[in-house]
Amino acid sequence: MAEKKGKGQGDLAIAEKQKAKTKKPKRFRVLLHNDDYTTMEFVVEVLESVFRKSPSEATQIMLKVHNEGVGIAGIYSREVAETKVEQVHASAESAGYPLLASYEPE
Repeated sequence: MAEKKGKGQGDLAIAEKQKAKTKKPKRFRVLLHNDDYTTMEFVVEVLESVFRKSPSEATQIMLKVHNEGVGIAGIYSREVAETKVEQVHASAESAGYPLLASYEPE
């Protein structure tokens, strides 16, 4: 009959350290969508206040939204993107505009 050797009876226990590979979190684009009612000035104001854009950058993004129908306001983690979209909708609602914001994976 074969004998089993236990830990203390001559076997060497080797512990391997495994490196945990961390993935970068997904990033999400926050988009502003064009509509026929929201003023260009209000869109620039939202870009400056919610997204912390400079006046010139906010104007460029607003023109892209106006001319192409959609523009990227910023790229963030999922939680931040959700918060930014909620802030845009709250600002638009309180000002009486139907400005739509959304987010999508990068």
